Amino acid sequence: MIRLKEEHEVILKDSPFNGEGKIQVCNLINKPEELLNCGRVFAHTTVYPGSSIGYHVHIRESELYYILKGKARFNDNGTMREIRAGDVTITYPGEGHGITTIGEEPVEMIALILQVNK
Repeated sequence: MIRLKEEHEVILKDSPFNGEGKIQVCNLINKPEELLNCGRVFAHTTVYPGSSIGYHVHIRESELYYILKGKARFNDNGTMREIRAGDVTITYPGEGHGITTIGEEPVEMIALILQVNK
């Protein structure tokens, strides 16, 4: 399977989980069966300056962020850390996270949500 850039679904939306501002989500794969029913999200996400994805907890799934560009404040289960391009975050089932852009450059990241079937 090949998904061409022109076929990606791009959505501009209010930041989720009571976050601030706007984010853009480019769904790279948007059908669970294309992720072998093991994943829910595989997306290139942009968190604009002044914007955030609010803190939220993952139940029966994990989420990974690979930061491509920018700097952010990352809430890792209540511990605040600064992250930047090249960093990877992992939030396991039962854990929570949130992310806030720092500075004038948007944060671009790959987000992958994997489901746990237990």
